[in-house]
Amino acid sequence: MRIATLFRVLRSRSRAPLSLLHTVASRSFCQLLYRPERPSFGIAFDIDGVIIRGHTPIGGSQQALRRLYGDCGMLKIPFVFLTNGGGVPESKRASELSELLGVNILPLQVVQGHSPFKNLAKSRYENQLVVAVGKGEPATVMFEYGFKNVLSIDEYSSYFDGIDPLSQFKNWEINGEIKKRSTSKEITARHNIFSERVKAVFIVSDSVDWSRDIQVLCDILRTGGLPGRENGQQPRLYFANDDLEYQGAFPSERLGMGAFRIALESIFNRIHPHALEYTCFGKPNPFVFKNAEAVLRQVQLSSHHDHQAVNNGLAGGHPFRTLYMIGDNPLVDIKGARQAGHPWFSILTRTGVFRGKENHAEFPADLVVDTVEEAMDYILRKEFS
Repeated sequence: MRIATLFRVLRSRSRAPLSLLHTVASRSFCQLLYRPERPSFGIAFDIDGVIIRGHTPIGGSQQALRRLYGDCGMLKIPFVFLTNGGGVPESKRASELSELLGVNILPLQVVQGHSPFKNLAKSRYENQLVVAVGKGEPATVMFEYGFKNVLSIDEYSSYFDGIDPLSQFKNWEINGEIKKRSTSKEITARHNIFSERVKAVFIVSDSVDWSRDIQVLCDILRTGGLPGRENGQQPRLYFANDDLEYQGAFPSERLGMGAFRIALESIFNRIHPHALEYTCFGKPNPFVFKNAEAVLRQVQLSSHHDHQAVNNGLAGGHPFRTLYMIGDNPLVDIKGARQAGHPWFSILTRTGVFRGKENHAEFPADLVVDTVEEAMDYILRKEFS
């Protein structure tokens, strides 16, 4: 059916504006015309140091990503962003990346370090008081995951006078997220913060105020979840990742969540009789790559309009012959892909943490390239030659 014919049919059956009908008709025509075979490979991109640095695209990333889309801007090769970063909901990160890179990215395609936290909501902490730490909107992220009683460390600290002895010397304001979330008032109304024990702490993204956060976390963790009381059983502590360093806008690497974890652990172990207990998520943990395989399968099926197959899950054999991990950090991206094993193929770029001329000695990649665009050249040449 030609687009003009489809447009006339839609027009005869609808009172919608002409411009909207034309858009619907165009998209419908594209879907009828463009039904490529499912590719037997998928790609996982790290973000910082591979796709962007700060808020600037690098390494020809915009051109590289456009090659993954076909006619009418429809996705033809399944890919995800597999990052240890975070601090905002996946939907917001997808929107930001779409605008920055000039392609349509779905929330499904964004897998952040804290994405696995959503599995802990209904299974363990849905109605229990938990504290979220980090830059961005950590409490909003957790609330969207299904945690009904979550407070950011900014707000939680604000209820305890003098808990941060250095607050008078700090010029910045409390995170604006507190003002955005009406649910925080509901949580306060349902709970007495001074008697309700915190059941778990989640380090969602990089701490903004190390001195306050380490102080308050030590108070929460060594007292059994109630600052100012006697020592008690430590609440559970979860980190979205354990990256020691990452590549930001500054020329040299910046200290990441792993550095914050080391600082917190060192201090806690000096002031408490029992060692700090914690769980770290994020790359290079093998389960992160196993989860990425499942997400890539969902992207593959949904982009090829096989909704029945999506609902049936991962039935049958392995859906991919090869999965490519493109990263800049040998200790995180390459180590994780190597540990995950088949069908992962690791590609190391020189645009971020790694700058060496030769391959990394301890965690060598399957391929070393200068940029993500060069990595894309290799993949497409290998898969379609």
